[in-house]
Amino acid sequence: MPPLPRAVAQTRLAVRRALSDLDPGRMVIAACSGGPDSMALAAATAFVAPRLGLRAGFATIDHGLQEGSAARAAEFAEWSRHQGFDPVEIITVEVDPSDGGPENAARSVRYAALDDAAERHDAAAVLLGHTRDDQAETVLLALARGGGPRGISGMPERRGHYRRPLLDLPREVLTKACAEQDLPTWDDPHNADPAYRRSALRALMPALTEVLGPGLSANLARTARLVADDNRVLNGLAARLTARAAGSDASLDVAALAGQPRALRTRVLHTWARLLGVPGSGLNHGHVSELDRLITDWHGQGPVQLPGSREVRRVGTRLVGGPVL
Repeated sequence: MPPLPRAVAQTRLAVRRALSDLDPGRMVIAACSGGPDSMALAAATAFVAPRLGLRAGFATIDHGLQEGSAARAAEFAEWSRHQGFDPVEIITVEVDPSDGGPENAARSVRYAALDDAAERHDAAAVLLGHTRDDQAETVLLALARGGGPRGISGMPERRGHYRRPLLDLPREVLTKACAEQDLPTWDDPHNADPAYRRSALRALMPALTEVLGPGLSANLARTARLVADDNRVLNGLAARLTARAAGSDASLDVAALAGQPRALRTRVLHTWARLLGVPGSGLNHGHVSELDRLITDWHGQGPVQLPGSREVRRVGTRLVGGPVL
């Protein structure tokens, strides 16, 4: 028997490590677009899951944004059935480009569809095919936006039922794994369309790597891991501070926050604003800075207007939030 190709072995090992904590009999769903990354993930899942006593399902999302998308989804679904996946789902979604732009809108409906699939099948995990290169691009995009630690920490290996087994593997390994297994793949033309910011950045990565060194993607991914470690500690401290400072009447104790480091205050303000009903995606640095001024630079200013038709005003020694009056 010929030796197992290295790229295939690396992919299977990554998936095994990601699933090793699950109890036998649980369901895992491989989310697959048909691209090399997610196809390599699906093939590894089909091999690893039954050997761990797990059931493996397959889900592909048809965004309906390109001609022939339904036929492609059907082809990949048929491939997955031959690999032993059960259930196999083609989930058709509608994307409204006016909802934060086409990239954000497609992402939102895709995750909503996968959440629904996980609930329907009581899945312990939904596997996503993001790679080390995807992580590096995410960090660079966050830096370009002036993002804070949350953005720079990139994509987590796990969040809720989502798991990213391939986050430590470069894209080229997944491409090799597909070639070595003769897997059917599809290259989404959107990935090469400079109208999309991530696609434009992806096209620039070879030039950036030439200037900054061959370890660029790996170094950016390592930065994400280091920042994520720091975030976990600070977020834990902020959660305890929020529990002390937040009242049951949608208020926040200024005195409990005034002497705290800004890194903790702003985390508390982020959490508290979401408790008030402010959508997290709409809350930006400017909003949080104005809330922080109600604590550290109070001179009688009026309320801070927040997304979701919410506002926060200072009343004595407390911040009070609610609907815009």
